[in-house]
Amino acid sequence: MIEQTLTVVSVSGTTAYLKAEQKPACEGCNGKCGSQVFSKLFGTHNKTFPIKVDNTLEIGQKVKLSLDDSKVVNHAFYVYMLPLMMAFIFLFIASLGLALSEPWQIFLALAGGFLGYLFAKKRVQSIKHDVKVVKIYPISMAVTQIDGD
Repeated sequence: MIEQTLTVVSVSGTTAYLKAEQKPACEGCNGKCGSQVFSKLFGTHNKTFPIKVDNTLEIGQKVKLSLDDSKVVNHAFYVYMLPLMMAFIFLFIASLGLALSEPWQIFLALAGGFLGYLFAKKRVQSIKHDVKVVKIYPISMAVTQIDGD
């Protein structure tokens, strides 16, 4: 299970919108690792996560969520491996099966990678993650996030 503590930023009926706290960079790379670079490039720190809750939550309250990590591997396969595999399959078909020239091989490899990307994007949207509320902290309790939390 992957667990994360998030902060309630707004509440609308039974839906609470949570925002993850950005973790400080580890001491080893000091913010120069791939995770930190991609986080800065794509600005994922501004996104909120909606979740339906039974309890009444207040803005500023901390909530600990858990994610079943069994589907994370499937998700990662579709995102990282499928476009690459499709590019190689199209490349081998163009090269060995059709005996096309090199520019056509490159074009078909790019087309295969793009088709793999489109298929992965559609497939990943259909994967439902099982997110559960583990704990709701009282508003007066101070909670600090520890690495791995």
